[in-house]
Amino acid sequence: MAKRSMTLEEARSLPRWRRPEALLMLLAVAMPVSFSTWSALLNNFVIEAANFAGVEIGWLHTVREIPGFFAIGVIVLIMFIREQALALVALALLGAATAVTAWFPTLGGILTVTMLSSIGFHYYETVNQSLQLQWIDRKRAPQMLGWLLAVGSAASLVAYGALVVTWKSFDLSYNFVYMVAGGFTLAVVAFARLAYPRFESPEPQLKTFVLRRRYWLYYALQFMSGARRQIFTVFAAFMMVERFGFEVHQVTALFMLNFLANMLFAPLMGRAVARWGERRALMFEYAGLTLVFLAYGGIYLFGWGVVLAAALYVLDHLFFALAFALKTYFQKIADVPDIAPTAAVAFTINHIAAVFLPALLGYLWVTSPGAVFGLAAGMALVSLALAMMIPRHPEKGHETVFSGLVPSPAE
Repeated sequence: MAKRSMTLEEARSLPRWRRPEALLMLLAVAMPVSFSTWSALLNNFVIEAANFAGVEIGWLHTVREIPGFFAIGVIVLIMFIREQALALVALALLGAATAVTAWFPTLGGILTVTMLSSIGFHYYETVNQSLQLQWIDRKRAPQMLGWLLAVGSAASLVAYGALVVTWKSFDLSYNFVYMVAGGFTLAVVAFARLAYPRFESPEPQLKTFVLRRRYWLYYALQFMSGARRQIFTVFAAFMMVERFGFEVHQVTALFMLNFLANMLFAPLMGRAVARWGERRALMFEYAGLTLVFLAYGGIYLFGWGVVLAAALYVLDHLFFALAFALKTYFQKIADVPDIAPTAAVAFTINHIAAVFLPALLGYLWVTSPGAVFGLAAGMALVSLALAMMIPRHPEKGHETVFSGLVPSPAE
């Protein structure tokens, strides 16, 4: 009988397809097939099925982000269930909720299913981030995280390509597509449960709430990232449907361009982070996002056309892809036992603004869409200022550029 529990050192003797990195790759395929399919169809589905407008879409995304705010609950769950098992359970919930999304075409039904899928997504992402930083060697982390992003993008690209080719040709229904996407994720979870042993990290993770003063810059960057990302996630794609009348296959084709770009450039971004460091990578990301959000606002102010809007959407995704540099920054400054609890705390901090921003900005959107993107540009500038505080070579005891000027607190 195969050994069901192995240390990372013992796992090196396994075939490559059964090692921890391979499991991370497999999960990187399974999650975006459900989540990206849900995202690609969402705006058209809610407008056609439930007559959503800006206010309703804002409330939908507020509900979607509530579980992210309570990601800190992962700390309680890992007291009773191992992180690897919790990742599979959460991913299964995401797949199941995606599969039944079209069964509830009302405001209440959509909000309920969204809440369930969001619990699965956010708890999976919290644990997955922790496992990545524990299982991947620090020296290889930027390149490996880039490849994981590329693999997830390739999976989404295949799923979206199938949507573009078949949506109109075979007159597909929302229910059929959601069922196939969710069913695929559930099948991958079942395979991962049966095919892989339980991998033991070299150092046990703390199972208590961890909030350390020396991680303050990481927390601040997470907060701004969550606030800024919500504006893009909620309103950029919604703009393409509401303002330019994009249909499902057109929205999906746009998403395909995003994932093709990520698939090609994410490994290069990983190499760039490894060579130039997290400070420069994040500064480049935030400066680029500032310009992109300002251009989004110009679409409404000056009446710029759909081609520019689509190009900005792709650029937006490319800049956001550099966000994994924030993970490697934390990996360099963190105590290893802090990784799991801090991943949960960081996800909660990341979603503080996400809980109220979509609903509030939904009302602002009705009167001034350009102002929403102007606000996002301001947030990107704040992030840029924070990124300038990251040292060229961050490490424990040298978490910020100020570490040598003031005593570094132990906690």
